[in-house]
Amino acid sequence: MIRLPGRKPRSETRSAIRRTPLRLDRQAQIERLARPVDVLVVGGGITGCYAALDAATRGLSVALVERDDFASGTSSKSSKMVHGGLRYIEQGNLPLVRRSLLERQRFRRNAPHLVRRLPFVLPILTQDGVFDARVAKAFEGLLWTYDLAGGWRIGRLHRRLSVAEVLARAPRLRADRLKGGLLYYDSRTDDARLTLTIARTAAHFGATVLNGATCRELVKEGGRVRGARVEVDGRTVEVRAGVVVNATGVWSDTLDALSDPAHRARVRPAKGVHIVVPWTRLPIDGTVTVPVPGRARRATCTRWGDVVVVGTTDTDYDGSPDEVLCTREEMRYLLDGANTAFDAELTPDDVVGSLAGLRPLVGSKEGATLDMSRDHQITTDSFGLVTVTGGKLTTSRHMGELVVDRALKVLGRQARCRTAKLPLLGGAGYDAEATTATGGLGAHLGERYGTEARFVADLIAEDPSLAGPLIEGGEYLRAEVVYAARYELARNVDDVLSRRTRMRIFARDLSVKAAPEVGRLLQRELGLSDDEVARQLEDYVRGVDREKSVLMEGLS
Repeated sequence: MIRLPGRKPRSETRSAIRRTPLRLDRQAQIERLARPVDVLVVGGGITGCYAALDAATRGLSVALVERDDFASGTSSKSSKMVHGGLRYIEQGNLPLVRRSLLERQRFRRNAPHLVRRLPFVLPILTQDGVFDARVAKAFEGLLWTYDLAGGWRIGRLHRRLSVAEVLARAPRLRADRLKGGLLYYDSRTDDARLTLTIARTAAHFGATVLNGATCRELVKEGGRVRGARVEVDGRTVEVRAGVVVNATGVWSDTLDALSDPAHRARVRPAKGVHIVVPWTRLPIDGTVTVPVPGRARRATCTRWGDVVVVGTTDTDYDGSPDEVLCTREEMRYLLDGANTAFDAELTPDDVVGSLAGLRPLVGSKEGATLDMSRDHQITTDSFGLVTVTGGKLTTSRHMGELVVDRALKVLGRQARCRTAKLPLLGGAGYDAEATTATGGLGAHLGERYGTEARFVADLIAEDPSLAGPLIEGGEYLRAEVVYAARYELARNVDDVLSRRTRMRIFARDLSVKAAPEVGRLLQRELGLSDDEVARQLEDYVRGVDREKSVLMEGLS
């Protein structure tokens, strides 16, 4: 019997609580797409999804279209931190830190099942550290600023650690130059599931949401953008809209040029890469920040269950945004950083997964991307297209609010934002401490679905065979694939293994072994043909092989 996540005794006045699962039927969503809407959002990353949710909760009719899958771009390949950003204080951008820390707390309140508190350890070394003992006192002053700017809302203030306390959290940290450490708290999230949950919450409030829906051209009338032609499942649908929002991230210049042929590109993509190694090879608690020899950027090593995520890089990128992969050189860079700080002797053979994404930075082409602002930018061109670029995952709710404010100006309407205190699906009444205490399967489901875990349990009650794991040695259940197809608009094997679950990045080789079972379950649920399932499996394996070859052998 599955013990479901506990719920706090709270009145059910919040409207993001469901007693039945939100079933998103793809064909029904496509039919709805043909209806005129107030707002059409193009781009299903976290900013576009929050813009759609914000607009829907203000009473506007909304459609959201995504070319590939929700969070398939930058929003599933972030550092997965919901944080204020100590580095932004160092850059003098205190307003961004204050806003980020406020939004961090809102995420923790509105999505407590997905955004969890995380301890960060900063070792103090006698030399070659993130900082040495001489500047540790000054850095502690920075942490006080962080706490006072809003870090206190997490319920813990920073503190000093002794050498023994640092080693208790990171036993393989090289101790010969260790003088102690500093501890503070931020949060982490499963970025893909967070984005998907925002999209589903928007659908709960009436928005039409569709992945696999490509905006081919914009519709103009009277010198204004009045919609778009969208290609979805072999059909072309003309979506009429009062205002169109471009939330396509690193692809935003392309859509801007469809509106205004004179548009000049302004996005400067910055590549961020993480690698994944087994926790047994790098046993740590929470996140440990370490120096990378000869580089200005710090690296973070973050425990995620049975693995540790090591990252990130921050470099210019001039390749195709449609294939962004971790290279051998980037993997070596991160392994060198980990091996310099830890007595781990990690090798490429220890890397069980990787992820690489692009930050859509806006600003000068000069200087290092590391030093560029993470502030967002919202513009309205002369044809009425509203475009949002830049920003960061932590401030996505606020960005969505400002985008809708701008869209309302185009529409000539007013409506108050309602998302600041709005729980996402699965978040209302969720008790993180009670769920963690249950352990086992209840905790696994609770930390992914929140109070909606009961709907996954219902699938198992209907068909006990779904209680088994997808693959021996894996943590995900067969029921989660059925749930993904029925309620989360998963269309194919990659949607399930890359984003509905995170097997592709946390257990890449195991995910390949699980892929046939995923295909079998999707075929049963979605009525796929044998040929379609075979094609999906072939595409998935080819993608993983390409990822591994670039990582181990270099670009070709």
